Amino acid sequence: MRKMGRSFKSSLRRAFLNIYLWLMLPCMFLAPAHQSASVTPPKPNVLFIAVDDLNDWVGCLGGNPDAKTPNIDRLAKRGVVFTNAECAAPACVPSRSSLMTGKKPADTGLYSNPNGEFRRYADLKDLVTIPQYFSKNGYHTLGVGKVLHNPNKADYDVLNETVYWRNPEPPGVDAEKPPRTKEEYLEWWKPVDVNVEDMTDWKMTRWAVEQLERKHDKPFFLACGIFRPHEPWNAPRKYYEKFPLEKITLPKVKKDDLEDLGPGQRKPSPTVIKIMEDELTWRKGVQAYLANVNFADECVGMLLDALDASPYKDNTIIMLWSDHGWHLGEKFHWSKFTLWEESSRCVLMCAAPGVKAGTRCDQPVSLLDMYPTLLEMCDLPAKAGQAGVSFLPQLKDPARKRSEPAITANEKGFSLRTERWRYIAYYDGSEELYDHDKDPMEWENLAGKPAYAEVRETLKAFVPKNPAPGRTPVKPPATKKQNDIKLPE
Repeated sequence: MRKMGRSFKSSLRRAFLNIYLWLMLPCMFLAPAHQSASVTPPKPNVLFIAVDDLNDWVGCLGGNPDAKTPNIDRLAKRGVVFTNAECAAPACVPSRSSLMTGKKPADTGLYSNPNGEFRRYADLKDLVTIPQYFSKNGYHTLGVGKVLHNPNKADYDVLNETVYWRNPEPPGVDAEKPPRTKEEYLEWWKPVDVNVEDMTDWKMTRWAVEQLERKHDKPFFLACGIFRPHEPWNAPRKYYEKFPLEKITLPKVKKDDLEDLGPGQRKPSPTVIKIMEDELTWRKGVQAYLANVNFADECVGMLLDALDASPYKDNTIIMLWSDHGWHLGEKFHWSKFTLWEESSRCVLMCAAPGVKAGTRCDQPVSLLDMYPTLLEMCDLPAKAGQAGVSFLPQLKDPARKRSEPAITANEKGFSLRTERWRYIAYYDGSEELYDHDKDPMEWENLAGKPAYAEVRETLKAFVPKNPAPGRTPVKPPATKKQNDIKLPE
């Protein structure tokens, strides 16, 4: 009898449970669907780090075994390193103008520093830069340091009205007057006896750090431009002491390197020859570059530490780039401006939510690709008229092939880079072709050899047709000198 009572009670409980589940089942499925439809995931923040004149002398790219860049290297381990990234133009002004507007030099006619500032020209002055576009689409945009070359108020929503990017120099050094003699170069390579906290790059970076420490009520785009290792190479003495002159590794140079080039490319400057003939002078130049790279790397480290200590760590895209490379004797040059590897290749790496850490992409990408990539990563509307192609597919799969080469342009011609080849076409009709699988230093010009005619012609087809001629430089409006501009407190 007791068993029958227990059985009846159990049956009654099951009946009530079934009725309850039948009534609540629609709610169990509908409630989450309703909630997911009403809640939009937050857009990622962007930390946009520019390092001026940085070539592949960083640890993860292996350009010089003496390089000390632990912070850039730890960023590389967090994301994807692009080993074949190319600038659109091998000079500060046109490179940054093209990157920030998404317009290629062949369309704008901006090829060099004298004519490279797009805001000076009536038909280009209203182009919308990356931070402006982000601002129009709900982001709080902040910028400090050298991001554009000479930006104005329209380019950033920043606390300091004018972006300042000069560092203290030793007495007698004029950063606006490039050196012409070996002695003047040596002045540009001196250490300075100042505290690191007094360096402008450090102050600019500290300002960016303070923005990462703030509470933001909407997603932010924070750009921080680090001026070093742009010349003059004057950093605190402690950075030079890390690179003893007697242990410096000098770049590899082939004595007859220029003999198989066109007549316009055969003559190095007499000053470069004097620098390289005097090994001690050459070592001092390389030491100074390494020291300033190390100083810039510490600035990068400050930014990474601040981001990691902030609530934005897990929802921020970090994009680090350099505007072009730099020769330190390779191909008997001491500069940027050329269409060879040391000048046109730049540093580019990205760490972001969902990007596989510690990967490398050998596909050719251009800094022009930055604009559409960031828009896609942040789920912002695509912008018409972009010359670049998003490299988000390569961030997801670094082995994914790209169909076109990356193109660099200067006032002399065009350089095209694929995973294996570099092809250069000059306006004077001369050509160069290098096989990077066998010749990473670009010592042997294969352009005139019949065995490589097919490769040459295939790449030649990508050279821009009817490119815009270089613009006549327009004098900028009178402004305060950079040294007169106050730093943000």
